[in-house]
Amino acid sequence: MNKKMNVLFITTDQHRVDMLHCYGNNLIKTPNIDKLANESVRFTNAFCTNPMCMPNRATWLTGYYPNVHGVRSNGINLPTDVPTITQTLVKRGYHTINVGKTHFNFWTPPYKPKDHSLECFDIWKDPDPKKRELTKKAFPSPYYGFEENYLTIGHGPLVLGHYHEWLEERAPDLAKRVIDDYQYLDNYFELTYDSFIPEELYNTTYIQNHTIEVLERYAEGKYDSDNFYLHCSFPDPHYPVAPPGKYRNMYKPEDMLLPENIVNISRLYEHPYLGKYMKNPPIRKAMIREETEETIRKFIAFNYGSVSLIDHAVGQILASLGKLGLEKNTMVIFTSDHGDYLGDHSMLLKGPSPFKGTLHIPLIWKVPSLTKSAVSDALISSVDIPRTIMDILGIKERYRPPLMQGHNMIPTLRDSSEKVRDCVLIVEDEEVGPKGPLFTRLAHLITEDYKLTTYGELPGYGDIYDRKNDNAELHNLWDKDKELRLELLDKLLHEYMMTRSRFPIREGGT
Repeated sequence: MNKKMNVLFITTDQHRVDMLHCYGNNLIKTPNIDKLANESVRFTNAFCTNPMCMPNRATWLTGYYPNVHGVRSNGINLPTDVPTITQTLVKRGYHTINVGKTHFNFWTPPYKPKDHSLECFDIWKDPDPKKRELTKKAFPSPYYGFEENYLTIGHGPLVLGHYHEWLEERAPDLAKRVIDDYQYLDNYFELTYDSFIPEELYNTTYIQNHTIEVLERYAEGKYDSDNFYLHCSFPDPHYPVAPPGKYRNMYKPEDMLLPENIVNISRLYEHPYLGKYMKNPPIRKAMIREETEETIRKFIAFNYGSVSLIDHAVGQILASLGKLGLEKNTMVIFTSDHGDYLGDHSMLLKGPSPFKGTLHIPLIWKVPSLTKSAVSDALISSVDIPRTIMDILGIKERYRPPLMQGHNMIPTLRDSSEKVRDCVLIVEDEEVGPKGPLFTRLAHLITEDYKLTTYGELPGYGDIYDRKNDNAELHNLWDKDKELRLELLDKLLHEYMMTRSRFPIREGGT
């Protein structure tokens, strides 16, 4: 195995595990990602560390759980003094590039005027082009260890950042429409949007083209570094979902299959934890959102269209990787930051709940000279990804971010039947307010057989679901099996203790 290996890290946003054909969905068309899966280890039990964009993305970059890197919920900037794997890689001779979404700083306006974000909508959507130009010029390089950045901020057709500058050069009227629509922020919280941007100018195509251009520059020897770490980060299919061109009508809403637990919504209103959020959904219905079957079918169809366009882009990128002679020395990873309820229990989007739709993510991993075509049901967490990348690249611990967490998953990549973990911990720490309408903490424990959820504000209550015999998550075992409950709570306690921060690091004896 060549330790000086390139890394192509492909990510999507709010993309649940079963929204790919290779994961058993026979309606969606994803032939290129399926092909990658057939050449890789495809994980069926991959989970995020936190089902929100910013915390899990910070985990990808640092190899720390959210309680350690500090981004415990959306709306908290990743501290600039937290070490990143990109900084490590630059020091070890790699060139680091991001194309697409980072979300290491918050997007929506701050609660207090003094709080600042380099990715805030307000500074990138200013109607004055001179102020937007100043924002672009003030954007730092490197950015959290990424030396080269082609930034997208937003979702669907409402995307700002460096992409918007690119769009403005090619279609100034469309770029103006983006700015105009952003002046009313509620547009950003729509479920679906009719894309006014054509396929060839859509952000997915921008990311595809710029990723390929980076690969071409490498093949032509135009970079000083011999190896690259390239983060190709699609902001879709996160809402507002707006597949452009032919992808808008690729899937018919009436053909979409609804989950069997869609009829369970009335029970959620009586749930000791969820009930209050069902009756009063927090922040513009952007979390724990109940919807009609008609709306859910359209939302699913638009999601599928967006993912199929991403699949086309992934196919173009991987074809270029092969054509340019980079395939044999490039590790390829495909995953998502978190999922979506997508109609489960009649809900859409995300938000704290005991259900798996937001927690369970796709993960496909290909490493030249290490992996072979395989499917693994081994448990794996997002926090394991950066640690394992460092191990595959042979980067010694003294050069990495100190005390990186997660497990080394090389044994499973080498032999898909190998099990490294016996559980996965997921912690949600949400505050929208500052003390409402959402101010909560949840902890989930995933084992091979069960999923436990506990609630910080509800001592003595929780949810336990049998992962193998209750796929729809309709039968809570909390009150039905006391011995199982105690066993899972004990495992949760110890896993929680072992993942707490060990910073600051001890410096002396006594």
